[in-house]
Amino acid sequence: MLQAQASGGDPAKPTKMYVIIQLRVVTLVLAGGVDSASVDAWPPTAAPKRARLFGVVVMASIALLQLASEFLGVHDVVRLLSKAVSLVVGLPLLVVGAFAVYRWAARNRFGLVGPLSLAAVGSGIFFSALLWLTRLLTVSLVPVSANPDPYGGGDVLRVGFTMGLTYFALWALAFVLPAFVEDAQVRALEADKLRTQAELAQLRSHLEPHFLLNTLNAIAGLVTEEPRQARQLLGNLGDLLRDSMTPEGEMQTLDEQIGWLRRYAQILETRHAGNLAFRWDIGDGTPRALLPRLLLQPLVENAVKHGALMRAGGGEITVRTELAGLKLICIVEDNGPGISSKATRRGAFGLLSVRRRLELRYSDAATLRLESSAGGTRSVVELPLEQGGPS
Repeated sequence: MLQAQASGGDPAKPTKMYVIIQLRVVTLVLAGGVDSASVDAWPPTAAPKRARLFGVVVMASIALLQLASEFLGVHDVVRLLSKAVSLVVGLPLLVVGAFAVYRWAARNRFGLVGPLSLAAVGSGIFFSALLWLTRLLTVSLVPVSANPDPYGGGDVLRVGFTMGLTYFALWALAFVLPAFVEDAQVRALEADKLRTQAELAQLRSHLEPHFLLNTLNAIAGLVTEEPRQARQLLGNLGDLLRDSMTPEGEMQTLDEQIGWLRRYAQILETRHAGNLAFRWDIGDGTPRALLPRLLLQPLVENAVKHGALMRAGGGEITVRTELAGLKLICIVEDNGPGISSKATRRGAFGLLSVRRRLELRYSDAATLRLESSAGGTRSVVELPLEQGGPS
């Protein structure tokens, strides 16, 4: 279906844009997607055995080098054995516990800095106690030289705590850092895929045959009676076609996006004459603000289809923008019958894509919320303010 739409209805002759889209999607599939299940499957699935083996080898090699260098320096058998036993027992437990904390923190969305910092301190305390116990055991089993090197209980606890912090940091470098790097790459690929899907959604929404047919029929009906309006609609349709086929950057100014939406709205108002009206309330200071390309289009489309056109006697769509401190707020409001409290309907790509694009671009700094009542529905987008050049 998508192929036919992107290539003008002929699946056998895909356009250059469709080929690029397919290559992007295939690239993402080969690289692997991001979903909630990936947390439970961590470390990453790309060559997992090799990645885990590399991490284990790194940690074990550093432990052996530390033991060897210390023994060659002080020739303390008790210290060597107590540390060796502590590492043999403690390192596997540290790795298992660290992974458990990582999965728990990621699954519950608490952030990683706080839980992993507490886990690092806990690892230091654990190794302090473990080294103290192993040294007691070793001293009771191994004869101590007549002039032992002073190594009291406080020293044991201090060294054990340092060991715990050191090996927890090694675990983070060997396992967590590569995961962050891979996650950043996957998020970039997913963002690219969503941009492609947004372009396809734009084509589906505005350039499907029935949309073109209905728009051309409306223009044909105005040619003799309202030729000026017919020419205006024809120009708007040409602008939409040109904009849909012209590659652009990910970000655009609000003024550019509102201009595109106004042309789209004029066509819809003419097609649904008497049943649909748009109102624009663009706040001061917002036209130069930057936001993801055509971010508001799915919200406008949703408000038209499931809001204004569902109201008996015709409905109205209001697009409002304003500044609130360092936030840009965009509101798309209809006076339709409202929406039910059920989960998002199947196939509601528009709202889902808006949320995901905000999450990928701004993380937790941007939100989309729906406010619905019997008097209508409001889609409210809040995102950090970024100013672009003159539009």
